[in-house]
Amino acid sequence: MTTTNKPPGQKTIAAEEKKRLRKTTVAGSLGVFVEFYDYGAYGFLAATIAKVFFPDSGGPAAMIMTWGIFGLTFFVRPLGGIVIGSFADRIGRRAALVLSLTLMTGATTVIGLLPGYETIGIAAPILLLAMRLIQGFSAGGEVASAMSFVGESAPDNHRGFLMSWCQVGSFCALLTGTSLGVLLSRALSEEAMLSWGWRIPFLIAAPIGILGYYIRKKLQDTPVFTEARESDEIVDSPLKATVTDSSTRRKMGLAIGLTLLNSSGYYILFSYMPSYLNKELGFTQLAGLTVTAVSLIAIIIAIPIAGTLSDRIGRKPVLLTSSIGLTLLVVPCYMLMNLGSVGAAIAGAVVMAVLFAGHSGIIHCVMVELFPTRVRGTAYSLGFNISTAVFGGAAPLIMTAIITATGNHSVPAYYVVLTAIGTTIAVLISTENSRIALDKVS
Repeated sequence: MTTTNKPPGQKTIAAEEKKRLRKTTVAGSLGVFVEFYDYGAYGFLAATIAKVFFPDSGGPAAMIMTWGIFGLTFFVRPLGGIVIGSFADRIGRRAALVLSLTLMTGATTVIGLLPGYETIGIAAPILLLAMRLIQGFSAGGEVASAMSFVGESAPDNHRGFLMSWCQVGSFCALLTGTSLGVLLSRALSEEAMLSWGWRIPFLIAAPIGILGYYIRKKLQDTPVFTEARESDEIVDSPLKATVTDSSTRRKMGLAIGLTLLNSSGYYILFSYMPSYLNKELGFTQLAGLTVTAVSLIAIIIAIPIAGTLSDRIGRKPVLLTSSIGLTLLVVPCYMLMNLGSVGAAIAGAVVMAVLFAGHSGIIHCVMVELFPTRVRGTAYSLGFNISTAVFGGAAPLIMTAIITATGNHSVPAYYVVLTAIGTTIAVLISTENSRIALDKVS
């Protein structure tokens, strides 16, 4: 009987490559974690933030303004995508990641230090808006830079799986931010919560961001970008190259359509969910957290499965299953939640979460595979952030206003259905790129 062993040097190379991929994935995921951790904390603490920063004592007007600030920050994301995305295309992915994480961590930490309306009056919501705008600007470049960094470092046949962990990080962050918010609200009196308790979730972002900065600072740039730079393929103005090339413009339009479901799904099904269950359906905060937490755990488990599946059978079948499934089942799932039973609400939320995992888990991989290296950061950022700003960030504000005006609690379901239909159309006319090497994308 004979055995064949790999040479020691080959084993070392394989081990070093696995270690590099782990570091790359963690580095990409940490910045995404910080970004979405803030969304989770802000979404759950929206009612408290309304009382702290506005004179209406948390009434309907204050809630609309609180969600208005949440929505306005998304409209600077395309600007952040242009600036930081162009920086990533000219200087490098790693440098862009360091810049975006520094801005994001700093702004989130400052929010936790801001005085409220009773202390400085109208300056309080103005400062809150300013910090949220900085967060939106940095997030506009963070997503494309982080996803490109992981995607360009991953083997072609495992790109979907490895990139899916960045999305796992985003939902872990949302679960962490939401859970911390409810734990504090239950452990502290309302007076303590309004005085200082609400600050804790935002201040915790500082050590997480510092850790992410340290890890990112020590990484080398991606092999794909390094090769493009050595081959003199880097352009002086990625924005100009993006908007003047007809093929890239067409792909950007396709990117907006492909990400429609991600834009509505994330912010309606998860970020807005605790507030929706509590304010619109009358669930207690604990019941709302329970429903949201179980659905988050379900999608965290399902996302890597979706990523792996997309590596094996392609991105389009997985995306279509997700978008068509949600088109058909979102309204029945919301009807379950409207029954007022925690068990029924969990069932509806989990079904939506598992279906949404098929989209959320691989959409960023699809974006990375859509654009060439020379403009990937810029074009990806623009397409993704325009869709997110118009159809995602403003969604909680729009939903709150429409529900208040009509009394129809199924409005969020109809919104998700419309975006799911739009994404289905975009997927059908798109090209399957899961087998393509990123340095061959043109």
